[in-house]
Amino acid sequence: MHAMQYEISLPADYDMGIIRRRVAERGHLLDRWEGLGLKAYLMRERGVHGSPVSQYAPFYLWNTAAGMNAFLWGAGFQGICDDFGRPPVRGWTGLAYAEGSGARARTAVRRRRPVPEGVRPADVAEDALSEVRRLAAREGAVLAAAGVDAGAWESVQFSLWEQDEPEAEGEVFQVLHLSAPERDRLTP
Repeated sequence: MHAMQYEISLPADYDMGIIRRRVAERGHLLDRWEGLGLKAYLMRERGVHGSPVSQYAPFYLWNTAAGMNAFLWGAGFQGICDDFGRPPVRGWTGLAYAEGSGARARTAVRRRRPVPEGVRPADVAEDALSEVRRLAAREGAVLAAAGVDAGAWESVQFSLWEQDEPEAEGEVFQVLHLSAPERDRLTP
């Protein structure tokens, strides 16, 4: 499993209805993408859920590198580049994934943290698995995942929630659409 995200920060007065319409019109295009576990079409609005910025920030969980590469080097990502410029793409190697009991994702929480010097890599993986299981077991959790960027030694926890006020620490995003063609095959 590979986790990936890019963030497009927008002006404070940007009409976020443009992002909502874009997702409504184009979100279905990845509903059958080969190799894609899921794509959560996410946005944050300045002042909502404590967000200091307005952003469009989709989060992906890929089952295959081939599917991810077909997206990044093909028409899928080119549309983003054409409309907003080419954003930096963050990537994490998957460490843990668990399904929750929630049905429909309304919000997402992302928490990025540096992995401190001296922490054993095996401990990073074990802690990620424990945290993902803990999050997925909470009321309203749809799923939880974790990964690590071993180049920057940064971990990421990602979770989807039914409720507007999720029970997880991190940055809160609104879920506009969920493409999940191979969600049932996601494994770290």
